[in-house]
Amino acid sequence: MKITVLTLFPEMFAPLESSIIGRARESGKLDIKIVNIRDFSEDKHLKCDDYPFGGGAGMVMTPQPVASAIEHADPGHEALRIYLSPKGSLFSQSDAVRLSERGNILLLCGHYEGIDRRVIDMYIDEEISIGDYVLTGGELPAMVVCDCVSRYVEGVLSAGSLVDESISSGGLEYPQYTRPAVFKGQAVPEILLSGDHKKIDEWRERESRKLTRARRPDLPKGENS
Repeated sequence: MKITVLTLFPEMFAPLESSIIGRARESGKLDIKIVNIRDFSEDKHLKCDDYPFGGGAGMVMTPQPVASAIEHADPGHEALRIYLSPKGSLFSQSDAVRLSERGNILLLCGHYEGIDRRVIDMYIDEEISIGDYVLTGGELPAMVVCDCVSRYVEGVLSAGSLVDESISSGGLEYPQYTRPAVFKGQAVPEILLSGDHKKIDEWRERESRKLTRARRPDLPKGENS
């Protein structure tokens, strides 16, 4: 899986060098490249923003550095090019699966008041938002997409880790417990210690549906279940 991220702030992506994603990169299962848009600015001061035409607060990322960075990173337009934007369609678990199957994606991180619209119209295939709120830039959304997509790349997680997880199963995951069996007077549900896997599965399904009804009734398991 190849993921290319275009950003003004590459130092923000240090967390992708750690934990599961870091190990997947080291093993070659994930190829994540962080590209500094500033490196492609033709301005002698590496300037990448300017005042918006028509006035208004804030600055807008200028088209030249962004376009040049995209052309350098994906010259043959082999990647699916995605702009992280609050105007985009809401990112979902099914999108994570879809993008992982694509195998090659490019994530463009906006900043300030956004990016000159001409670049988006000329170079971008789709816009994605991770939620109905506004952030200071596209870097955190890009990391969210990287993390979600990476989980579906073969070999990054064990196959069992993707079974019965929240959202992808149509509801919220059941509660999880581990040792010790009693912690500060609170005991693990006895059914989980019984060894009866059929009853354990039934308990987990009931708990999943109960939690989904209470917190996410919009999901399939929460609808009159």
